[in-house]
Amino acid sequence: MTDAPVPQQLLPRHVAIIMDGNGRWAKKRGMPRAFGHRKGVEALEPIIEACGQWGIEALTLFAFSTENWARPKDEVNALMGLINEFFNRKIDELNRKGVCIRMLGDLSGVPEPQRRVAEAAMARTGNNTGLKLNIALNYGSQQEILRAAQRLARKCASGEMAPEDIDDEAFSAQLYTAGLPKVDLLIRTSGEQRISNFLLYQIAYAELVFVEENWPDFTREVFARALTTYAQRDRRFGKV
Repeated sequence: MTDAPVPQQLLPRHVAIIMDGNGRWAKKRGMPRAFGHRKGVEALEPIIEACGQWGIEALTLFAFSTENWARPKDEVNALMGLINEFFNRKIDELNRKGVCIRMLGDLSGVPEPQRRVAEAAMARTGNNTGLKLNIALNYGSQQEILRAAQRLARKCASGEMAPEDIDDEAFSAQLYTAGLPKVDLLIRTSGEQRISNFLLYQIAYAELVFVEENWPDFTREVFARALTTYAQRDRRFGKV
């Protein structure tokens, strides 16, 4: 693939990113947090493009968590506005490039304007066969796991399946990420080293890479560096 930083066989199939540090990036520059979030959206394009060019199968981005509603109202409103702006501005290009968009999370709890735009993006790109771009919106992994357990419990209660039939495949099929490969590489920006309720089941054997750059400074070059770090890891999956 075009200028991939490592050989194709050493690239991850599925990369997940916790896009952290927009507010701190803005504060360092004496700007409001909303300015940092806008710059964070601008940082998305080269990373999405790189994934497509380098042959990465899936990219999952943590856009807005179930806990983020507790942030100041003006910041939440700014984030919601940027979601619509991103889709309205980029959907034609993403569709042309064959990107398939999936939203992960409880869209019923998202304001109607954002929900309509997100659903339209999924419908328009659902049959595309290029990069699988997954955007976690109103997402929390603990809630996702509970939702999956409840759905399987209902199947057992109705006689549709037996408890002993519940295995990794059956459980994974009830997650928002059903049909996607398990995450190979999780990147978090801004120097923070925690998972923050993101893809807890899906990252069981993922490699974790924490970079110091805040998300607006996460360039194609920083991404390539993280992929190189991943390629150098010895992934044993519990074996010797």
